[in-house]
Amino acid sequence: MEKQLHVITNGKQRDEELVRIANLIHPYVTALHIRERTKSAKELSHLILLLQEDGVPASKIIVNDRVDVAFCTGVKGVQLTHHSLDVAQVRRALPEMKIGCSVHSVSEAQYAEQYGADFILYGHIFKTKSKQHAEPRGLAQLQHVVDQTTIPVIAIGGITPENVRDVMKTGAAGIAVMSGILEAPSPLRAVKLYKQQLEVWDAQNV
Repeated sequence: MEKQLHVITNGKQRDEELVRIANLIHPYVTALHIRERTKSAKELSHLILLLQEDGVPASKIIVNDRVDVAFCTGVKGVQLTHHSLDVAQVRRALPEMKIGCSVHSVSEAQYAEQYGADFILYGHIFKTKSKQHAEPRGLAQLQHVVDQTTIPVIAIGGITPENVRDVMKTGAAGIAVMSGILEAPSPLRAVKLYKQQLEVWDAQNV
């Protein structure tokens, strides 16, 4: 199965800049996660509308936490975190919604799977600037989560084109990237590098 590439926004770009980047990179990504923690529901809705008007498919947009915004904007996916609505509640209310859950342990991953998550986001795998004071969980723990679950596991945290292959060896279904693409001098060049590494892996492991 083709490995997935998720890109997650980090609240550091103005809407216009984020829309410009998204327009360039969306053909190369599986999903674009809108993770804008400081925005209101109205501001999130406006951003999603801008993205859709600029050609980003609603099927590729995943809204972090705000199930209401995802539903009302016609987006097909939501990413739940530890402070979000419970996955079981969301699955009952929105049976057609694609649901991801951010998890940090095997038990959290198994709970998410049991109650209806379609995929899980696990990390952080390597050292990263956004979590300087927290120890990375590493490849061995990622491998353990992959082995103990049956839904796709997307790895996040400090992933570079150079270590994509090591991540894929664990059996992860894909990777998620934030600053490595969105804050790169050329986001388009960066997304192509990540995509190329995943395609090489796919070609060598059919």
